[in-house]
Amino acid sequence: MYPTPPRLPERPPCPPCPTTPTTAWLQDPVASARLALACLDLTSLNDTDTEADIARLCERAQSRFGPVAAVCVWPRLAAFARHQLPAHVAVAAVANFPDGSTDVQRALRDTGTIVDSGAQEVDVVLPYAALRQGDVASVSALLDAVRKACPALRLKVILETGELQDERLILQACRLALDAGADFLKTSTGKTPVSATPEAAHLLLDAIRSDSHAADRVGFKPSGGIRTVADAASYMALCEEFLGTASLTPARFRIGASSILSDIEAILGGTAPLVAAPAGTY
Repeated sequence: MYPTPPRLPERPPCPPCPTTPTTAWLQDPVASARLALACLDLTSLNDTDTEADIARLCERAQSRFGPVAAVCVWPRLAAFARHQLPAHVAVAAVANFPDGSTDVQRALRDTGTIVDSGAQEVDVVLPYAALRQGDVASVSALLDAVRKACPALRLKVILETGELQDERLILQACRLALDAGADFLKTSTGKTPVSATPEAAHLLLDAIRSDSHAADRVGFKPSGGIRTVADAASYMALCEEFLGTASLTPARFRIGASSILSDIEAILGGTAPLVAAPAGTY
């Protein structure tokens, strides 16, 4: 069994959220926006990202309504992001991203850069193409190696459910990630045509709930295509349904997105209802 990731320093308290189950998140946009902000992994994973881009991302991460849970960036920019942020905002960086190769050494180089940067979280892509081809050994080898390389960091395993598609393969990916010591199951990279879906969320959440070692520990992160608070609220409701109200904290629920922050700020600022934001990958 792998050690529980260390707690981050205390962050400012989140405003109270509704305690009634499931549909409350769909009916209360302000409470949903508050939770979405507190659980947001504000993401920038453009190939052209520079330190200037990440400086702007980190500035946005500290909104006037409160901080996000984390920023998520490339490994090469993780150290810069860490220096831009207060201690209570985590830095996550991606490994084996976005293609999910079976190259263990590449994944370990990414992970080593992340560990050395002072970041707290690793989002690693499971080798989903290898899994589709039945190469379970390569999938396990890469996940095990990454887990051993970052034992003190929170590990989120990206399953790329939109590419796996088949329910059996998605559940197998969940099993492999959990067996490797994942702290979170994450749906997608946001770089493929199909990202997070309610159907995939059901499978990931049920896999967590059904595992006695994961049910009260492992978190869930939908990512890609979540552009509005209304989008996020549907995943809050699902997470609460499967894992309980207590799971709706940054320790066990994250949202991988960027454009949603504008909708969060508009709702909390009283200038917008739950309406669609402009389309975009994140």
